[in-house]
Amino acid sequence: MLGLAFSLPAFALLVLFFIWPLLRTIWMSLSDWPLLGSSHFTGFDNYVQAFQDEQFLHAVGFTLLYTVVITPILLILAFGLAFLVRRGTRAARAFQTVYFLPVVIGLASGSYIWQFMWQSDIGPTTTLLGKFGILDPTRNFFAEFGSAFLIVVGMVTWKVVGLQMLLVLSGMQAIPEEVDEAAKIDGAGQWQSFWHITVPLLRPTLALVLVFSVAGSLLAFDQFYIMTVGGPSGSTLTAVYEIYRAGFVQFRVGYASALSILLMLVLGLVSAGQMLLLRNSDN
Repeated sequence: MLGLAFSLPAFALLVLFFIWPLLRTIWMSLSDWPLLGSSHFTGFDNYVQAFQDEQFLHAVGFTLLYTVVITPILLILAFGLAFLVRRGTRAARAFQTVYFLPVVIGLASGSYIWQFMWQSDIGPTTTLLGKFGILDPTRNFFAEFGSAFLIVVGMVTWKVVGLQMLLVLSGMQAIPEEVDEAAKIDGAGQWQSFWHITVPLLRPTLALVLVFSVAGSLLAFDQFYIMTVGGPSGSTLTAVYEIYRAGFVQFRVGYASALSILLMLVLGLVSAGQMLLLRNSDN
């Protein structure tokens, strides 16, 4: 009873801010629920419509493309930076701080900064590269899918890789030094030690990093809403962006709730799959 009494406040917050809103969203997804006015139950009509909605299917496809591109970039760079700063020297700690600094900047702030940097004529990046004749400073990079997509990927990498570096670094530092020393005594080279010792021991850390990265990518919204506004011609609309448009632009809250539930199921399945694939053999 004492343990129950101590846990009740946390359980009340869980019910109030997670379980009840989730149940409410599920009920709304089964109804024709306008933002204003009365609603009525429609069953699974919203879910059927979601699989027939070409705009939403395109948004899901683009979200998956973005996830497939950004996830390996972040993982590889996080590994590389973690190896560079894993030594406890003063220079390593200084670079560790430098790499982590963008993490403390809000995603919206970082999006506005990069959007200004790549503005035609007035952006410092376009102006500087234009002076060296590398590109046309009058070119609108956000009017083309390829350049707009790469700029967003660059911004997210700059913003997020520092956090993933710290996660990988913490996993590396948790590996006992005796393991590496034993491998060296047995004649293992750096690559053999990395592939057969470091990577297997980092599997729990890698699982955490991948779950964070994939979840953040599948839920991407701010950077595309600010930097590309879904353009050009709706080519950078993400799944969350489409949910926002359905709920707060078209005022179809029931349909937006159904899309949210579908995205939640996909995210749960993907995260569970990653955890199963990367779990330790003894766990």
